[in-house]
Amino acid sequence: MAIRAFSGRLTALAATTGAALVTLTAPAHAAPEPLSYVALGDSYSAASGVLPLDPKASPLCARSTANYPHVIAKRTGATLKDVTCGAAQTKDFAGSQYPGVAPQLDALGQDTDLVTLTIGGNDNSTFINTILSCATAGLASAGQGHPCKSLHGDKFSNDIDTKTYPAVKSALQAVKNKAPNAKVAVLGYPWIMPATAQKGCFVKMPIASGDVPYVRDIQTHLNGAVQRAASETGATYVDFSQSSEGHDACKPIGTRWVEPALFGTNFVPVHPNALGESAMADATMGALGMH
Repeated sequence: MAIRAFSGRLTALAATTGAALVTLTAPAHAAPEPLSYVALGDSYSAASGVLPLDPKASPLCARSTANYPHVIAKRTGATLKDVTCGAAQTKDFAGSQYPGVAPQLDALGQDTDLVTLTIGGNDNSTFINTILSCATAGLASAGQGHPCKSLHGDKFSNDIDTKTYPAVKSALQAVKNKAPNAKVAVLGYPWIMPATAQKGCFVKMPIASGDVPYVRDIQTHLNGAVQRAASETGATYVDFSQSSEGHDACKPIGTRWVEPALFGTNFVPVHPNALGESAMADATMGALGMH
């Protein structure tokens, strides 16, 4: 009986030791690979005007390392390929924007997991023409009335409907074709102007009081076109219509997300500051369920 008992203990010990060895030698589960993240888009994606500049980018792009793609990559551990570039239009997805700057779509591939972008504001020079035309008209009228609306009427909105919307939709479909396995997030543009004229804002944003709602409506129209294009191509639209309320260019430093035309902190005016870019990253991650 003693021999049998001892033999049984040896058998049990061998089994236990073997199990321990298996446990010790079995390979641990490999950590998930970081997301392959590609950032496309214009100056609102590039954070043009925010320092420090990205040394990997063409100086003509004025890309910042504080832009929302860099913020997202830092927070998620994603591997970022950032090809955002100031002044980009939808045509620069398939063509070279500047000498030595590759078409933005070249950065995409079958292995791309995530794509983010803002695009459309530079098509037909919508943003710059709106701000310049309305500011010029506002200065000429000493801030009174709605001279820009009287001069341009529905021109900007019509261009958005007939030119910008189809161009954005086509660009998003091209993104989908180049990166079929990726989640695509298309960001709207945070508010530049408040809903109505505010005391003291004319000094920083010289838009006539009656044209403030007009400028806001043009931006609403542009964001609506981008949202529609996103919906029709299966992309996620990141909406700032509520979250950026109260953070427009008329607000003080520390509150505003977009810098004003005059007396701002960015070297490129009427663009998001670092606070705005961080908020854009937050909203994008929330829309994609990445928090």
